[in-house]
Amino acid sequence: MLSVHDLELRVGARLLMDEVSFRVDRGDKIGLVGRNGAGKTTLTKTLAGEMQPAAGRIDRTGEIGYLPQDPRSGNPEDLARTRILDARGLGSIVLGMTQSMQDMASSDGAVSSAAMKKYGSLEERFTALGGYAAEAEAASIASNLSLPDHILDQKLSTLSGGQRRRIELARILFSGADTMLLDEPTNHLDADSVVWLREFLKGFQGGLIVITHDVNLVEETVNKVFYLDANRQTIDQYNMGWKNYHKQRAADEERRKKERVNAEKKAGVLTTQAAKFGAKASKAAAAHQMVARAEKLLAGLDEVRTVDRVAKLRFPDPAPCGRTPLMASNLSKSYGSLEIFTAVDLAIDRGSKVVILGFNGAGKTTLLRMLAGVDKPDTGQIEPGHGLRVGYYAQEHETIDVKRTVLQNMVSSSLSITEMEARRVLGSFLFTGDDGHKLAGVLSGGEKTRLALAMIVVSGANVLLLDEPTNNLDPASREEILGALASYSGAVVLVSHDEGAVEALNPERVLILPDGIEDHWNKDYAELISLA
Repeated sequence: MLSVHDLELRVGARLLMDEVSFRVDRGDKIGLVGRNGAGKTTLTKTLAGEMQPAAGRIDRTGEIGYLPQDPRSGNPEDLARTRILDARGLGSIVLGMTQSMQDMASSDGAVSSAAMKKYGSLEERFTALGGYAAEAEAASIASNLSLPDHILDQKLSTLSGGQRRRIELARILFSGADTMLLDEPTNHLDADSVVWLREFLKGFQGGLIVITHDVNLVEETVNKVFYLDANRQTIDQYNMGWKNYHKQRAADEERRKKERVNAEKKAGVLTTQAAKFGAKASKAAAAHQMVARAEKLLAGLDEVRTVDRVAKLRFPDPAPCGRTPLMASNLSKSYGSLEIFTAVDLAIDRGSKVVILGFNGAGKTTLLRMLAGVDKPDTGQIEPGHGLRVGYYAQEHETIDVKRTVLQNMVSSSLSITEMEARRVLGSFLFTGDDGHKLAGVLSGGEKTRLALAMIVVSGANVLLLDEPTNNLDPASREEILGALASYSGAVVLVSHDEGAVEALNPERVLILPDGIEDHWNKDYAELISLA
């Protein structure tokens, strides 16, 4: 269903992979792994046809369903239900049938008659496409992804980033695609939805490539692993499941090390002998042959994988502020007739740690956006205290200007930082050399996460508003985030499905949405984290 021949991928002048070939056949379930920035997202975009390779060819057979990390697809004025159903060409038909039913009640006989005729035609098409069974299937998928009817009946423009992402995931799972390319599909899913998704993917009969940091998902679903080696610009292909992959990869690395040690030893002997022969004109030819053989020995080796670098993250020393740098009172938010939350009060004291919990759609992201000054509440007010300086990490990376370069984003996030200082901080976040001149729009999800966090580091913030900060990060980078959370002395308001992130924060208080109930943190609330 996908056949890749001698693929070369680049981002600007940077070579991501070269002369890579592989196939994805029916029944292949491939876990695509590698450190942040290795090219996983770029590869899936290219396979989906959203980017063109620098060289090589991709042959596609059948329909491809692609879930990017930050989906922005669809008409914002469409209903969520229509977006899902249109994956099989049903959404517009349903809308037409609904409108025709309304028109049939018209007092104008001509309008009513035309509506009856149109309805009959639309229903015939709907039935031919298996519409009634398909509607039930779509509703079941949506329900299992925590998308109830009141969400499906909203316009896409009114939904949060997490809800939009779940809509796109539901659309792809419903589409009947022959091959699915899923980039971090468990982001924004609660625990029950993650379990359901694992079972769905286990039963999927087509081809699958999945990028995820959810170990349980890859353990239970994949039967092949592709490792993107950023140091060697290639893909190591393992035709085995996740657990056996780890054993085989360790064995491969050990083999490469031994081969290199032996080859370097032999090459050293040849080079030394060639140097001795080279002093004699009569043996110059033999010396040349020895040097050539030594070079051939080293050139034929697989590179030993170097240890991946990890971003070194420490949140800033907080700028001086008053006792209560941020307060909110009587906040409420609704979208049309749908009330998200109401009468929420919150006081963030200097150095306090607060976690916000609530089911998907309860308004956690909306509340953080209000506290950050991005959105305005319907009622109530935000009261900044003396010396307030907010550092906001948005789960959809809205704080990053995708039309600016990495370096421009950094400089704009601080009132006093110099370009040299910005480059130094970027280097600690693994952005080196020409990376600073890359447009932020071409970065992968993990790279955008690192950039957004680097921008917070130079901001001097004393109140951090963090919305799912560990999403899209590889395990090593996630550990850096958790360490930074544990040691930060300023105030933090955290939204996260990551139990480790909440544990590292060691919160003093919890705010439960949509009811706005505030309580002292206790371990009983920990059970709600993955379910929220």
